[in-house]
Amino acid sequence: MNPTAQTTPTEGDALLVVDVQNDFMPGGALGVKGGDRIIPAMNRSIESFLVRNLPVIYSRDWHPPDHSSFLDNGGIWPAHCVQHTEGAGFHSDLLIATPTRLFSKGTRAAEEQYSAFHAEDETGSPLSSTLAHLGIERVYIGGLATDYCVLNTVLDLLQAGYRVIVLNDACRAVDVSPNDGHAALERMIARGAVMMSSLDFRSRG
Repeated sequence: MNPTAQTTPTEGDALLVVDVQNDFMPGGALGVKGGDRIIPAMNRSIESFLVRNLPVIYSRDWHPPDHSSFLDNGGIWPAHCVQHTEGAGFHSDLLIATPTRLFSKGTRAAEEQYSAFHAEDETGSPLSSTLAHLGIERVYIGGLATDYCVLNTVLDLLQAGYRVIVLNDACRAVDVSPNDGHAALERMIARGAVMMSSLDFRSRG
C-alpha cells in the first residue's frame, strides 16, 4: 500500500465513519468477519479529529422493512439495518462525537445506496452539501464494508474532487468472493486514494 505524505489532520480535513452498525458485526444480520476489530482503530481516529476540533461525520444504513436489497424483496442481502431496530444502531463501543453529524442512506425502498456521498441528514441535506459548506478538501475514511459502502463512497469522493485517505486498519470487507476486499483497496488506490493506518495518528501526535 502506498504511504501518505502527511498523516496529521488539519483544517480542511474531515473524518467519515461508515456504517459501524450492529448488523454488520459478527453475529449480526449481515455480519462482516472481524467487523468489531475495527473499533479501536476507528476510535483512535475519531479522537485524533476531536482533539483538533475537526469534523467527524457518521453514515448509517437506515432501511425501511421493504427495502429492495433484501432477499425477501428480490435483493441479494438478508434484511439488515432496518430503521429503529437494534441492528441499525451503532456498536456500543464506538465513540460518538457530539453534536453528532449523522447521515442516513438506503432510506428509500426502491433505491440501493452503497455510497454515503449522497446520504442525507435529518433535514434532507446530503453529505455532499455538508462537506462543501464546511470547506472540506480531504476526507479520511474508515468503516464497513471495504468492498461495498467504503469503496463506493471513496470513488464518489474522488470523482467529486476530494483527496481521500483510507484508514485500512479501520475497514473490513464482506468478501462475498475471495479477495474482494483487497481488490477494492487496489481499485481505490488506482483512482487516487491513499492508504494509512490509524496508528500513524498516534505516532505523529
